Amino acid sequence: MTYTFKPMTQSQAEFIAYHWHYEGEYSFYDMESDKEDLVDFLDPESRGDTMFSVYEGEGLAGFFSINKTGAGIYDIGLGMRPDLTGNRRGSKFLTAGMGFVKFRFSPVKITLSVARFNERAIKVYRKIGFQDVETFNQNTNGDTFEFLKMEYVCHEEEGKSI
Repeated sequence: MTYTFKPMTQSQAEFIAYHWHYEGEYSFYDMESDKEDLVDFLDPESRGDTMFSVYEGEGLAGFFSINKTGAGIYDIGLGMRPDLTGNRRGSKFLTAGMGFVKFRFSPVKITLSVARFNERAIKVYRKIGFQDVETFNQNTNGDTFEFLKMEYVCHEEEGKSI
């Protein structure tokens, strides 16, 4: 199955924010868990042209945010629909998103940050080729959590074949 990336609409943002709920420790990623993130996610101006809905066939499968943070450096954020997580689909989803970023922006490097407890996601990121850069603490969801910053160095030929 292929993934299609489209600019996120307001109704999609609202649906994700209010209807996507993750189980157990992954409820950390519920949009409603952090009021500031929720406000930004729901505000079309804050989202700007950086947030994309990801479709698998006709169904909304996830979202991808893409922010330029430096010369040729793009930071990504992503989320899969809760019922799709934990089913060995993360690698395909991430690879499709990285392909979209490479095709659209020709990055030198792609970065992301992930909650340190999320070993399931970290395993996928490492499998794709992301390397650990640093850990840092971030205030979110009413507390302070440890995050891992990771990076993927793009090779010149990668963006040309997509």
